[in-house]
Amino acid sequence: MEIKVYRNLMEVNADWAGRTRQLARQHGVKMLNLIGSPGAGKTRLLEAMVGALGTRFRFTVLEGDVETIRDAERLHKLGIPVSQLITGGSCHLSAQMVHAAYKELPLAELDLVIVENVGNLMCPAAFDIGEDAKVAVLSVTEGEDKPVKYPLLFQEAKAVVITKTDLLPHISFDMPACLDCIRQVNAKIPVFQLSAHSGAGMSAWIDWVASTAAGT
Repeated sequence: MEIKVYRNLMEVNADWAGRTRQLARQHGVKMLNLIGSPGAGKTRLLEAMVGALGTRFRFTVLEGDVETIRDAERLHKLGIPVSQLITGGSCHLSAQMVHAAYKELPLAELDLVIVENVGNLMCPAAFDIGEDAKVAVLSVTEGEDKPVKYPLLFQEAKAVVITKTDLLPHISFDMPACLDCIRQVNAKIPVFQLSAHSGAGMSAWIDWVASTAAGT
């Protein structure tokens, strides 16, 4: 008689995340998990980070998408080592998928792995992929109340990046209201207001990434 055993999905995911963390510890590599809505500016943010971060740390990107390799191609053109992870319909990257890509990386030659998760504020927040820190990415073209509508991400994140601030003179985004919403769910989280287009605010964000990569 065959006995079928079903394990809890989150338990399985946690097991794969743990394997990735073990590899990371062995090689001294840190991982950031960027999470935000489609169009929040995650890929553009990575493009803007290349010059400043590349002079300080050896890093690579794991690019998550439901379909296509377009974002990976954008990063590759800038000389960023990048691997594409296609979920084929899933709204988040699983720890198992990330681990499969992670173990193929030249970890001895890296300081930092940056994961751009699938564009979604809900699903990726619930799944540990072995990262050192989740980063919530929110653009000023979205609603100010996103942090209280989708609180798990902002509770779990170690930092919030508010992107596209160069558009503030042209839209009715209420920054104080947004910051208040963030503080309602996570009172002490650092918030970086920046524009990847103009470069405003990028230096403080790069310093935070560098300190995370250095483990300080």
